Amino acid sequence: MSSPGHVPSRTPERDLADVPAAEVVAAAAVHLMSAAAVKCGLAEEGAAALDLDEARKLITALAGLVAAARTDLGIHAAPLLDGLQALQAAFREASREPDAAGDGPGERLTGR
Repeated sequence: MSSPGHVPSRTPERDLADVPAAEVVAAAAVHLMSAAAVKCGLAEEGAAALDLDEARKLITALAGLVAAARTDLGIHAAPLLDGLQALQAAFREASREPDAAGDGPGERLTGR
C-alpha cells in the first residue's frame, strides 16, 4: 500500500520517453490497419461490420502516415507497406464499383 505523497516508481510498461519514434508511428499504423480491416469486413464480424466509407478514410490516413514516415520507419516500413497494400486490395475486392487504378484509398499518397 502506498503512503500519502508517495510517487510510484516506473511501471514495467515502457514509458513513452523510452520508446523510439519509429515504434510509436508503427503502433499508430497498426491501430489504423486493424480498424480498416474491420471496416473492410475482414474481422470475425465479417460483412456485418463492412463500412467502405469508413474504411476509405482509415486506409487513406494509414497511407499518409506510412508515406510521411517511410524513411524513418526502419524495419517497420516493409511490413506496414505490405499491410497497406493488402488493405487496399481488400477494399477494392469489397467494392461494388472499384475505383480506377490510382484512385483507390491512399493510392495517390503512396503511388501504389
